[in-house]
Amino acid sequence: MRGYLVRPSTEGPFPSVLVIHENRGLNPYVRDVARRAAVAGFLALAPDGLSPVGGYPGNDDDGRQMQRALDRAKLQQDMVNGARYLKAHELSSGKLGAVGFCWGGSTTNFLAATLGDDLQAAAPFYGSAPDLALAGNIRAAIQVHYAENDKRVNATRADYEAALKTAGATYEMHTYPGTGHGFHNDSTPRYNEEAAKLAWERVIAFFRLHLSA
Repeated sequence: MRGYLVRPSTEGPFPSVLVIHENRGLNPYVRDVARRAAVAGFLALAPDGLSPVGGYPGNDDDGRQMQRALDRAKLQQDMVNGARYLKAHELSSGKLGAVGFCWGGSTTNFLAATLGDDLQAAAPFYGSAPDLALAGNIRAAIQVHYAENDKRVNATRADYEAALKTAGATYEMHTYPGTGHGFHNDSTPRYNEEAAKLAWERVIAFFRLHLSA
C-alpha cells in the first residue's frame, strides 16, 4: 500500500486523521483535503486503495473502473490497516479520526463499527450506513454529512440514527440544502462552495473537540 502523509509545520506529536478517497483512488482533490487537515494541525494520511493495481492512474474515469474491479473486503481491510498504521505513527498522539467521501464515507462508517475504541472520531460524507448489527461496536463520536438530493445514501439514514441511539453513541447529522452527492469535491460540477466550506469547518471543530490530548 502507498499513501499521502502530510504533517503540520509545528513540532509533534499530533492528533491524526485518516482521509479516505471516493470510488476512484487517491486523486488530487483528496490529496488537497489531506493538506487541509494538516494545515489545521492534524497528521493526515490519505491511503491509495488502488496501490495493489498500480495506484491512481491520473484520471478519475480510469480510477473508477480500477476500483470497481477490486475485492471490496480486501480494500476495506487496507483502510483498516492504514488507520492502525497512522495511529501508531511516531508523529501521532494516538488519537485517531477518520473522514471520507462517497465510498470513503461508507468506509468511514465501516471503520467506526470495526475499530471500536481505536477510533475516537469519524466524519463520513454522503456514505451509506455500516452493517447495523455492528453499530453497537461504535465508540467514536460520529459527525455525518448528507446531501439533500442523494436518495440512495439518505435511505440508510433513519435506521443508522436509530442504531446509534440504541448504542448510546455520540453523534450529530447535518444535511445541506440544495446539494447533491459529492458536493464537497471542488474538482467536479457537483461542488457546492457554501456547503463544502460549512461542512469542513464543522469537521475541523469536531476533530479538535474529540482528538485533543
